[in-house]
Amino acid sequence: MYALLVLPILFFIIFKYGPMYGVQIAFKDFNFFKGIGGSEWIGLDGFREVFANQDFYITLRNTLMLNFLDLIVSFPAPLIIAIMLFELKVVWFKKLSQTILYIPHFISWVIIGGIVYQLFGQQSGMINNLLTSLGLDAIPFLSDKNYWLITYLLTGVWQSAGWGTILYLAALAGINKELFEAAEVDGAGRIKRILHITIPGIKPTIVTLLIINLGNMISIGFERPFVIGNLAVMEYSDVLSTFVYRIGLESGQYTLATVVGLFQAVVGLLFLLGANYISKKLTDESIL
Repeated sequence: MYALLVLPILFFIIFKYGPMYGVQIAFKDFNFFKGIGGSEWIGLDGFREVFANQDFYITLRNTLMLNFLDLIVSFPAPLIIAIMLFELKVVWFKKLSQTILYIPHFISWVIIGGIVYQLFGQQSGMINNLLTSLGLDAIPFLSDKNYWLITYLLTGVWQSAGWGTILYLAALAGINKELFEAAEVDGAGRIKRILHITIPGIKPTIVTLLIINLGNMISIGFERPFVIGNLAVMEYSDVLSTFVYRIGLESGQYTLATVVGLFQAVVGLLFLLGANYISKKLTDESIL
């Protein structure tokens, strides 16, 4: 049994704890030829430079806004889908629906980005071609910031809802079936069974996933905003991860890129601890 822990522990040591050695770059004037150990210490100068950069605050605002909207739109979606699937009695349709729903999770954002542009492109997108053929105006799904925001959120729901649904279905499978039978005998309808048995039965899973999502409020994946975004909607699509890409890889300012990464990690940890504390106080559920 203990031998099974070797690979996970090695994974965390190599890929999670090992890279923490590079965090000191945030406090050094990193020189690629001198390496991390040979570069000169500059204290908090990197932090001062980042916090004086106006683009940092714009990308920080966009990161929080996109994550907050994702939390509102994407977080309830898998819960609702899982409850609907759980209530289905036709087993083959239930399994088929699950398979179709979680397949998008395994598709890379590069491919999803191509699909999005093929569907929603203003000049050659399938949807706009259909609209113009019907005599309607084309909709700037990807070039207007408000339409882009809706496209971005719905694409995220499509890609992630199926995978989140699996987690809730696993939790739903653990609820005692006798509770539902007893409720039916007492005359409880479907809505009452959902409200008083189903949702309370998976409450720990909901709280855990909510805390994890709140902990990630300050960090955002690079692929999704980078692939779907473009210069026309940069006012919304430019986030901290693309900011790090620009100043780190494109401009070679590794110190500043590390400062932003460290900032995200520290603030994300504070969000996680805060959400966990509030959850423990309000619901007696927590992950720590």
